[in-house]
Amino acid sequence: MTYSIADFRKEVRPILSRFDAKVMDLFFMKFDNQNLLNFLKDKEAKFDERGNITKSEMEECFRLISLGRKPKNKYFLLYLKTFMLEYLNPQQEEDKKKDTLQDDEETLQEEVDTLPEKEEEEAVQQEEEDLDDDADVWPPKKKEPQVVVEIPQLDDSDTAKWENRLAEIYYRWAMEYKNKFVSAWFEFNLNLNNILSAYASRKYKMNVEVLGDNAVAVLVKTSKQRDFELGEIIEDIDLFQRISDEPDLFDREKKIDLMRWKWLDEQTYVNYFFSIEKVFTYLVKLEIIERWITLDPVEGRKLFRTLIDSLKKSVVDSPELKILQM
Repeated sequence: MTYSIADFRKEVRPILSRFDAKVMDLFFMKFDNQNLLNFLKDKEAKFDERGNITKSEMEECFRLISLGRKPKNKYFLLYLKTFMLEYLNPQQEEDKKKDTLQDDEETLQEEVDTLPEKEEEEAVQQEEEDLDDDADVWPPKKKEPQVVVEIPQLDDSDTAKWENRLAEIYYRWAMEYKNKFVSAWFEFNLNLNNILSAYASRKYKMNVEVLGDNAVAVLVKTSKQRDFELGEIIEDIDLFQRISDEPDLFDREKKIDLMRWKWLDEQTYVNYFFSIEKVFTYLVKLEIIERWITLDPVEGRKLFRTLIDSLKKSVVDSPELKILQM
């Protein structure tokens, strides 16, 4: 398969509305997260080009944050700022977590509401003002010398801690996103990961950190019951345990991806053909197919045919086509 999620973004993003384009960008932020972690472990690490932020831009964001200034990069979201501040000030980590819980309630929805319209407009306006200021001054202002900032290297012993912290604030931010389908998708994945991790923790008697503080996370952390008392919250909770008990890791991953695929089908069944929800769903499914083409070409091709068939069906059943046929 030569058609990738990167190809799909390149082809579709230009025709999306500004708000829908931001929803697509959010899908690719996970590559920025991994790039950020890789960068902290090795400053020479190569960045995954599927991310939204380049290596030089990431370095500049770190530099500005360390100087108490706000990066103007439109992809620099609140959760990245929170993470960078905590990483640069590890001795204040616990205080930062408390501040985040309090401040986010006031600022998180504001950021969500202003993405992408107001935040981009303010950035453009600021750039125009900066240009106007420079134009009125002669001789032109001298650029301030760039302050070099030493970014601490991420030690192997701390990698898991910071990976979990970044994942936690990323999920928390995404679950507050204005698009209900997108926020529900991230919560589904958080619950999926937490429940499977909790079952594995019990089975192998190891400590596994449960991320977040939603209803599922609280029960997983505190309940001693076999099903974590999730029967009324999670449909078919026994399926999670069966997947966790699957001895073959290959089959286990396949069943997890099929759960994701099924959830997407159920959530987008009644949506119109070319909604942003459909676009987001296609991206996720295409990524699953990419992975299985590598792991198991036969299984990957089966999933690809399933995706094509579902697209054909959604075109036939779409309200837009039915209106044209009237």
